[in-house]
Amino acid sequence: METPLTPLEFMRRARRLYPDREAVVDGPRRFTYAAFFDRCDRWSAALQALGVAQGDRVAYIAPNTHAQLESFYAVPQIGAVLVPVNYRLAADEFRYLIEHSGATVVCADGDYLDAVDGIRAQLGGVRHFVALDRGREGWLDYEGLLAASSGQPRRPEIGERDLLTINYTSGTTSRPKGVMITHRNAWMNSVGMLAHITMSPADAYLWTLPMFHANGWTFTWTVTAAGAKHVCLRKVEPAAVFRLATAENITWLCAAPTVLIALANAPAELKGFAPRGVQVMTAGAPPAAVTIERLEEGLGWSVIQIYGLTETAPAISICEPRPEHRGLTTAERARIKARQGVELITSGELRVVDDHGAEVPADGETIGEIVARGNVVMAGYYRDPDATQKVMGDGWFHTGDAAVVHPDGYVEIRDRLKDVIISGGENISSVEVESTLLGHEAVQEIAVVGMPDEKWGEAPHAFVVFKPGASATADDLRAFCRARLAHFKTPHSFTAVAELPKTATGKIQKFILRGGRTNLSKQ
Repeated sequence: METPLTPLEFMRRARRLYPDREAVVDGPRRFTYAAFFDRCDRWSAALQALGVAQGDRVAYIAPNTHAQLESFYAVPQIGAVLVPVNYRLAADEFRYLIEHSGATVVCADGDYLDAVDGIRAQLGGVRHFVALDRGREGWLDYEGLLAASSGQPRRPEIGERDLLTINYTSGTTSRPKGVMITHRNAWMNSVGMLAHITMSPADAYLWTLPMFHANGWTFTWTVTAAGAKHVCLRKVEPAAVFRLATAENITWLCAAPTVLIALANAPAELKGFAPRGVQVMTAGAPPAAVTIERLEEGLGWSVIQIYGLTETAPAISICEPRPEHRGLTTAERARIKARQGVELITSGELRVVDDHGAEVPADGETIGEIVARGNVVMAGYYRDPDATQKVMGDGWFHTGDAAVVHPDGYVEIRDRLKDVIISGGENISSVEVESTLLGHEAVQEIAVVGMPDEKWGEAPHAFVVFKPGASATADDLRAFCRARLAHFKTPHSFTAVAELPKTATGKIQKFILRGGRTNLSKQ
């Protein structure tokens, strides 16, 4: 009587229970669940007519559109493997991911057709190129293929450990690695989310998080499992977020801390129209407590943090609220919400260990590495057994994140292991320094990195993005830090920059910042 654990079950259930409920909004286009899944079936059958078989890879280069969302159902239900590509990459990076994954079909949004055409001659393994939203010579037309499709795909037997997606890591220091996510991984993550949050058919979810990023943290399937409404958003801008939040009665969204900073610091005339009560899930980097406080106090939104990696499908912990938190002030709750929290009920085991593999004491001070094992850990890196062995060889997935465990069991990241600054023998958490400086009224974004120092070996240096119309001197920022942190943690120098280099998922690329600096005091 057992059936495989797969997010395709959410499709089957929603089709039966919510056929007439609105499922997807994408600009002027609106689809009920019945219409949405009919489109998915049509595309599945069209792919099979193009020769796509079970196990074949289908790559997508697209922003958050209904066509991209359809791929998360249409491709897997015929046993094929979806490869959602980061659309912000350069053409040569597209070439590498398409070739490495072995994709035989490439589907691209109109904004990326030129980039793909520029590398097309190098993609000998690709049999078909499909334009998702506008026609072009030499490209198959997505809507035309849908209209001509039988809508009756052949559904092969799918096992829960079959490959569902290949999601590529950011590749900030080397070539991206292809993370193999199984049907079981994705089902476990989605159900785990629903065990810890409240989402129902009454909810509307705004796609402020890229769908390609770890499958939209599996909300591509979680929203459907709840029978809620997907609201697509091609480009994340505060004005568009607040407009759609009001127009579509948005109750949920996910975003990296960099997006939350932009929303918290948006002009008052935009925030004044934002609905209250929106539930916000954040991950991707440790958020500053002050950012959480500004969203909750200023907008009346509620922020919850999850933690994980692409390799863990992605969530392995959540900063679960507890009854004893209710009596705290907003600022006190924000400091707790900035932690990464406790294991999701379905994700498996999470530990923080020292160099010998022993768990660190729950004292909120001793730093170790977060390791995990369980239901959401990837099957491995695609075509890279050496890299797989390196991070999973001892039976635990090693995250590379440095963290402490508080007495209440909540985990808090202090840094990436490679980003911990060791100055004069003292360990400095760049995350702690960044969170402090974000409390300065002139600072919008901040990144702290270790720079070579003749006396201390290395010393903290801060790159600062000021709020529009605001500024501060290096002495101002230094004094602000020293009043709140140990003096050895205070950055030795500061650089004012227009923006920080980031990956498409909002992570700051600190290796770029380490390449050069200009002292703020000299500008």
